[in-house]
Amino acid sequence: MLSDVTTPQDLDDRFRETLAALGAPPHRRDPAAPVTDGATLTGAQALDLFDAQVTSRQLDLAGRWLRSFGEGFYTIGSAGHEANALVAAVLQPTDPALLHYRSGAFYCVRAAQAAAGPAHTIASEPDEVAPAQPAGSATGTLGAVDPASRPSGVRHDPASDAYDVGVGLFHAPGDPADEQPAASTRDDAAPAVTDPAGAADEASSDTPAVDAGWDTAGGAAWPERPWAYGEAAGDVLRGMVASAREPIAGGRHKVFGHPDLAVVPTTSTIASHLPRAVGMGLAVERLRRLETRRAGGVRLGDDTNVAPPWPPDSIVVCSFGDASINHASASAAFNTAGWYDHTGLRIPVLFVCEDNGLGISVRTPQGWVETTLRSKPGIRYFAADGGDPVQAYAVAAEAAAWVRRHRRPAILHLRTVRLMGHAGADAETAYRSPAEIAADLDLDPVAAMARLLVEAGVASGEELLGRYDHIGWQVRRIAEEVIGEPKLTAAADVVAPLAPRRPARVARAVAEAAARAGGPGAAARNETFGGKPPELAGPLTLAQSINAALTDGMLDHPEMAVFGEDVAAKGGVYGVTKGLRDRFGPARVFDTLLDETSVLGLGLGAGLAGMLPVPEIQYLAYLHNAEDQLRGEAATMQFFSQGAYRNPMVVRVAGLAYQEGFGGHFHNDNSVAVLRDVPGLVIAVPARPDDAAPMLRTCLASAAVDGSVCVFLEPIALYHTRDLYLDGDGEWLAGYAGPGDWAGGHVPIGRARVYGVGSAEDLTIITFGNGVRLSLRAAAALADEGVGTRVVDLRWLAPLPVADIIREASVTGRVLVVDETRRSGGVGEGVIAALVDAGYVGAARRVAGVDSFVPLGPAARQVLVSEEAITQGARTLLAR
Repeated sequence: MLSDVTTPQDLDDRFRETLAALGAPPHRRDPAAPVTDGATLTGAQALDLFDAQVTSRQLDLAGRWLRSFGEGFYTIGSAGHEANALVAAVLQPTDPALLHYRSGAFYCVRAAQAAAGPAHTIASEPDEVAPAQPAGSATGTLGAVDPASRPSGVRHDPASDAYDVGVGLFHAPGDPADEQPAASTRDDAAPAVTDPAGAADEASSDTPAVDAGWDTAGGAAWPERPWAYGEAAGDVLRGMVASAREPIAGGRHKVFGHPDLAVVPTTSTIASHLPRAVGMGLAVERLRRLETRRAGGVRLGDDTNVAPPWPPDSIVVCSFGDASINHASASAAFNTAGWYDHTGLRIPVLFVCEDNGLGISVRTPQGWVETTLRSKPGIRYFAADGGDPVQAYAVAAEAAAWVRRHRRPAILHLRTVRLMGHAGADAETAYRSPAEIAADLDLDPVAAMARLLVEAGVASGEELLGRYDHIGWQVRRIAEEVIGEPKLTAAADVVAPLAPRRPARVARAVAEAAARAGGPGAAARNETFGGKPPELAGPLTLAQSINAALTDGMLDHPEMAVFGEDVAAKGGVYGVTKGLRDRFGPARVFDTLLDETSVLGLGLGAGLAGMLPVPEIQYLAYLHNAEDQLRGEAATMQFFSQGAYRNPMVVRVAGLAYQEGFGGHFHNDNSVAVLRDVPGLVIAVPARPDDAAPMLRTCLASAAVDGSVCVFLEPIALYHTRDLYLDGDGEWLAGYAGPGDWAGGHVPIGRARVYGVGSAEDLTIITFGNGVRLSLRAAAALADEGVGTRVVDLRWLAPLPVADIIREASVTGRVLVVDETRRSGGVGEGVIAALVDAGYVGAARRVAGVDSFVPLGPAARQVLVSEEAITQGARTLLAR
């Protein structure tokens, strides 16, 4: 050992010493037999799992080696967490998985399972599954080691990323890496992990490559074993070097994900993916029950069900670290899963908490994780020690089978250790003693698997060391190959999958929806509207128009669901969703608990599962509780999966200010800066009823066609507005277009609407939302003074209608930006910047809200844009 700190070299040396000391087994056992009496894990399975764990370990060492000379960009590893290979082994390879960043061994097993094909999935539950117990209870029967009895954490750290790990970690003398055979691919890789539920006497037929060459009668010769994890190793190494050929993120990030493996990429381990997992579980079970599963949510004119994304009996697996359980997102996810379970709805999610006792340097108090997880209502608790492969395998199998059988949520609390620190730059000696670090080394899960194999008579220490070196050579060879692969070199390549836009196809989708509504679906549409479709109902308000468009959307998109706080029974606090539940039933229109993070998480999971979710956030100010679900989860999915995964969603948000007689900043929030800052997010703000319906149809079509994440921001103050200039004039009402007019009235994303007042030659007012009505009233007053005005309703705040802005500004050479959001960070800044970037040389001026929260009552008028401020701003501009 070079030191008391687990540098890569230390860890490698320590592991070699451990294997060498194991010696020969006292007797040889048939690898098809269980490793111990009564165990469900066979020797063949344990050998495969050892290979997966060693591959993960060698990948961690390779990551540090690559970083030491500037070719690797990611050093958070899985060392100490390799017991998650056991979890992967008891799952079906089609079970959707959201994995945290210490999941190297899990990913290796999943890749080999997928390569092995359907024969290696779990066909039945293991005999060891116990009868159902009350939610929150522990099994307490399958393991000799209680994780709670061990210290809550011990860690290890490399001295520094700059340390040259050396070729010895990958090469053995006399065995040059370039002489090793090529890595296997998913098409030709041998099966890696057999069915954990299968009987022992079937194991040999499941793993012919593993069993070949064994002489159980007179002492075994080590069999010729193929390496089944070459493809997985290549995936991980390409992520480390940011190769453009990496199969999921394409060099944009290092994540565990692959569409062929049902592994959904997650970009954070601070629990932000847990609400999505709950949403996936709810959607999987709902779609299973309704038998209307769809893979992508795209429905362009036919009723043919495409292949479902996952089989009907799938369960969702979601892993995370112990520190993450303290995050608000985790609390939201656990609470939502338990809440729905309490109501009788089924959510088949297996949460896996990999507990190494540390959040970087912050220690998890001893017993905190178990106490916290056991107390979650509606969620079954299982516990296992990752250092005991037999127990961990059995408990993991029991937990997975319980969730699959009962379709209810459970938590597997898996005790792990963390080796080599948090990441390459983490000098953990600053916060941990050498004794603590050494204690974790003694609990190395890969060493534990090796000891089990020797004690079971399946392998000798020398044979396992040879296997360790062989896999190391293979990993080193692949690492050297991927270094030279191309990187992303152009901004256009980086952003290509972020938010694809196919406007022609979206327009075609709207036209085809119109053809269905006016043709084969006409009778059902007429019946749904009670014999009086909205186009025959006379002029509608903004709220009524949105309600009608939602109804038409639900008719055209069978996978669409509307949900949120108070949207079902009450019909929304402003009546916008009134009657939808009666029309489409509680399976498609339902109330959620009062938690915006969970509302969006349900939408994220539902979209990923093939639905078209339309969640409602009751007020814009409430969205700020859950912004990361849009920014960190929704908007990044296509970006970090190159479009292989997507979560189409239209988030309806009631917002902006100007409510009369009701308010305060929570109900009159005028801040949208955080939304405009999210790359790829579509933000629609309909001001008028005749814009609301076509814009909502566009958002739904864009979500279905392109997987877009859209925010449909509805001005509360305009919901029930009827008049424009004079009381009773009814000029803010508008008729609802029938299906025959949908195609002609299509509103593409990023196109503005222009109103001409007077000559429309003197001034251009650029505005949106409530500003449209205020500006039209101000323009009428200016017309009395002989000023002609063009009022431009942006309609879309992201992407801004830049071409329309430039064109309309150039007509008059005078631009007044009327921005009801705040002066700092408001929409007006983006409009002015667009003018400057385009070389606009005319006059420009802003009228914007004050940098303040909106107060209660009449005081709100002091900080919001008024008609008087608009007319005064126009006069000042015209006087230049």
